[in-house]
Amino acid sequence: MAQLEIIQIPVLNDNYIYLAHEPTSGATAVVDPAVAGPVLDAALKRGWTISHIINTHYHGDHTGGNLEIKQETGCTIIGSGIESDRTPGIDRHVGDGETIMIGNAGGVVFDVPGHTAGHVAYWFEDSDALFCGDTLFALGCGRLFEGSATEMWASLSKLKALPDATKIYCAHEYTQANGRFALSVEPDNTALVTRMKEIDAKRLKGISTVPSNLREERETNPFLRPDSPDLQRTIGMPGGDLVEVFAETRRLKNNF
Repeated sequence: MAQLEIIQIPVLNDNYIYLAHEPTSGATAVVDPAVAGPVLDAALKRGWTISHIINTHYHGDHTGGNLEIKQETGCTIIGSGIESDRTPGIDRHVGDGETIMIGNAGGVVFDVPGHTAGHVAYWFEDSDALFCGDTLFALGCGRLFEGSATEMWASLSKLKALPDATKIYCAHEYTQANGRFALSVEPDNTALVTRMKEIDAKRLKGISTVPSNLREERETNPFLRPDSPDLQRTIGMPGGDLVEVFAETRRLKNNF
């Protein structure tokens, strides 16, 4: 299948919107448009025609631009069937295991509840691209607003199983703050210490830290590492159940 050309659009305080363009067909998807103006401008600048919006979940900082973009372009809006009544302008409802097409590029849908009840992620294998919204962040994961720790750990476990090269196109620039917390629970993780030096250097220059890749997330993201003996020891749960260790790590992050 075809590969996507992916452009990152920073908006608001720390949101990222993505344009995913399939050059053979000319189809272009907007991923989680918080606002419309910068998206329309970016597409116009490149001569791309917006054909789709794909939403990971219904929160306003992911869907706020849906209706204006649809009005301007006539695009098709794709989102979670569970959240269809809360997703502005939705045309196609999707769920776990379904495939969506952006031109000739195919993406697999994963149900990843936890942050919201109907959160979904989209994996475009041939582009090594995972659009995961607020489920998985660089060095972090989303807050459990509508789901349990059991659900979120199951969701993250799905994503954790994807190939090393998978790029994590998450929706926020939270990496530096996430990394400070990660160091508090795994201070002796040498890969994390090295990564944080690189992150701090990038942020000092205003450079995005997203996307990361799944290999480095497995090595350094505490929310993918409840099986780490060092993390378990630091939080006082050596040999603990993985869901319980994950839940305690999330609780600690909430209060960090």
